[in-house]
Amino acid sequence: MVRTPLTPWERQRGERFGALLRAARGERSMVEIAAAAGVSAETLRKIETGRAPTPAFFTVAALAGALGMSLDDLAAACAESETEERALSA
Repeated sequence: MVRTPLTPWERQRGERFGALLRAARGERSMVEIAAAAGVSAETLRKIETGRAPTPAFFTVAALAGALGMSLDDLAAACAESETEERALSA
């Protein structure tokens, strides 16, 4: 199966998502949060740095739970950025 290349907007969204997770992690270590979510520290590192801009739903859900965030809050944060970007580009 061939995956379609991501658009620049999708890459930026992944970078914003990673920054949001990084900010939510705060002073806690990457290893601590990754272990609590049941993912590898390398997976979390890739998401936080934008190298994995489209993580799987269950990975996102596990990380949200480990960080004490709701999926609604994450979706709202991404939607706000999307709305702002589309308004700027119009």
